[in-house]
Amino acid sequence: MKLSTKGRYGLKIMLDLAINGQNGHIALNSIAERQGLSEHYLEQLIAVLRKAGLVQSMRGAQGGYILAKPLDEITIGDILRTLEGSLAPVDCVIEDQEIDCDKSEFCVTKTVWMKVRDSINEVVDNITLEDLVEDYNKIHDQAVDMYYI
Repeated sequence: MKLSTKGRYGLKIMLDLAINGQNGHIALNSIAERQGLSEHYLEQLIAVLRKAGLVQSMRGAQGGYILAKPLDEITIGDILRTLEGSLAPVDCVIEDQEIDCDKSEFCVTKTVWMKVRDSINEVVDNITLEDLVEDYNKIHDQAVDMYYI
């Protein structure tokens, strides 16, 4: 399984908002500049994230985007599934979707794909934006400590 730029960049947007948005709304152009990404592409992604209730927007001079929920209530799985859809590795094991396959009852590999899907979901559903911010702070603190040694 390989994530598209939608999932990867969407996670960057959300992490940027988590790190930099604690004092108010963040303009999308500042996220694009910090992350080195196209503002036009980020506009498309943020619209999907807003529609899913993960971010809120405000128009005007002081406008921009903020997270719609606390950091510990937004999982990586929420973000990735919003932008990518199911994280199942093959179509026959997509959650809540019936695939008409006449070999399904006797398919040995289907159990492998179900285990892979379930493992992926377990990992991404147990990592929150709060966890990533903590990781960011640890890495940032270590880099600063190393710089001054």
